[in-house]
Amino acid sequence: MWQLYDRLIEAVPENIHVDHIHAGPTWTIVHAGPYCGFAVTVNEQEAEIPCFSHLIGKDLRSAAALCKSWDFLEASVGTAALNAYHNSPAVALSVPGMTCTRNAFTDYAAAVKDKKAAVIGHFFHLEKFLTEAACVSVLERRPWPGDYPDSACEYILPGQDYVFITGSAFINKTLPRLLQLCQDARAVVLGPSTPMSPLLFDYGADELSGLLPDYLPLDKVPGVGAGNVKISQHGQRVRLCL
Repeated sequence: MWQLYDRLIEAVPENIHVDHIHAGPTWTIVHAGPYCGFAVTVNEQEAEIPCFSHLIGKDLRSAAALCKSWDFLEASVGTAALNAYHNSPAVALSVPGMTCTRNAFTDYAAAVKDKKAAVIGHFFHLEKFLTEAACVSVLERRPWPGDYPDSACEYILPGQDYVFITGSAFINKTLPRLLQLCQDARAVVLGPSTPMSPLLFDYGADELSGLLPDYLPLDKVPGVGAGNVKISQHGQRVRLCL
């Protein structure tokens, strides 16, 4: 189950060092030399967010290895560090097939027409874009009225045509199993937390949709980390299809 994580970590060069870490209530941001990475801050216990200054000066690969931590605040830092490399425009835009997009949700709305679709998490209310689908099932760890609990994935996902999975599933370690359950569906992993690496295709993903961040100036970091500034204002939306 760790193979995907290990391969992504091993691809990060060792000669890059962490310069700055900001773990905000909404987004975690890691700067390392010319690289900058984002990941959603997963804080299900609503705990006090610790300071990660002990990682400053560490090599980026070591910081990225924290994506395997079962402390999800640490794993958020690790994923942001991982994405600082994999989602760098210099790295990601060299991947064959990587394309820029303004709003991939519009494309998904057309693709699911008359199909069965499932959405893991209320990701930017994606389900509201899928009005032409035959049916839409939303699975949520904290279900809203009409949602299914996330434990229903074992029963619901195998029968879908499309499954949209939030990139935060990489942080909480559910992504590998979710992709296994989507073998008969088109599995799309999406959001700024998604590592935009074709390695995910080896584990069942069919499409990735994410963000290649600009180098975020430090004075902009607190506003983005708190969710007061739209993260999409500081990067380019991209898609990568199998």
